[in-house]
Amino acid sequence: MTVKYSKDHEWVTVENGVATIGITNHAQEQLGDVVFVELPAIGKKIAAHDQAAVVESVKAASEVYVPVSGEVVDVNKELEGDPAMVNREAEGGAWFMKVKLSNPAELDGLMDKAAYDKFVNG
Repeated sequence: MTVKYSKDHEWVTVENGVATIGITNHAQEQLGDVVFVELPAIGKKIAAHDQAAVVESVKAASEVYVPVSGEVVDVNKELEGDPAMVNREAEGGAWFMKVKLSNPAELDGLMDKAAYDKFVNG
């Protein structure tokens, strides 16, 4: 499965027209210990670059933007009870939402892992 990355430090995988979205390891490292996650409502229509969720750490609160447009079809309820999962599994089990894509071409504007690593590390 191909992973794409945004300049806002989100990752995206796509399966059958549905994008799974979370924040990158780099983002969770910058945040520190995550203590709260606010997820979007299922059924919410979102456009690329909209704020869709909030993640709060002991240091700061940060918005989570969606890199693709569509409709929220699922959210990771586990994060509400265990927000620290973001620190343990940022690019795995700690996904935030699943979005049914309305414009799959938006994926072409995202980075692959090599490009994202270069973006983060200069």
